[in-house]
Amino acid sequence: MKLYTFSLAPNGQRVTAFLKEKNISIDFQEINVREGQQFEEPFQSMNPFNCIPFLKLDDGSVISESLSICKYLEEGLYPTPSLFGKTPKEKAYIDMWNRRLELDALSPLGYAIRNKVPFFADRVLAGTRNDIRQSQDIVERGKQMVDLLFERINPHLEKNEFICGENFSIADITGHSIFETCERLKFDISENFKNVLKWKSTLKKRECFNHE
Repeated sequence: MKLYTFSLAPNGQRVTAFLKEKNISIDFQEINVREGQQFEEPFQSMNPFNCIPFLKLDDGSVISESLSICKYLEEGLYPTPSLFGKTPKEKAYIDMWNRRLELDALSPLGYAIRNKVPFFADRVLAGTRNDIRQSQDIVERGKQMVDLLFERINPHLEKNEFICGENFSIADITGHSIFETCERLKFDISENFKNVLKWKSTLKKRECFNHE
């Protein structure tokens, strides 16, 4: 089993945080996506969607998408500590919150990055090189959407240390990625969202997010 990743990429960092939190050590190889290495062989054939990270299993199968990789590792090989939940109710609850965070903030912020940073001028869609133009409207919409999410989750976080309650989960890893992307975009979080800021501070102190 081997993980192909780019440690500076947000989704690569999500998997890295998951591995650290669960104390998992697996073989990995860095792919320089800045130079387009993911489009070269053998990576193109292994992962034709050209997004990192992706995991090649011992039987030759390839799993891409960061959350799919983490779910495979937890359910198939490393069940403890559980970051996806143990019971059907816990699993559904964590999945619900993770989807909310991804759809309402992380994905819009990802598009904001790709429409703001000059480096992504010919790659506004991940895993491609294209001539789709960058749009400032998409950047502004990303800011609006994350602000709306923070407004909605701020009351929920008043009585919850983590997004799903008392226990750290994969949804908190997604949350940390949201905060990291906000910083890259220089999106300030309003002081009115004091519980969101408290959650951010709690996550920042967690060892699995130490990039050193």
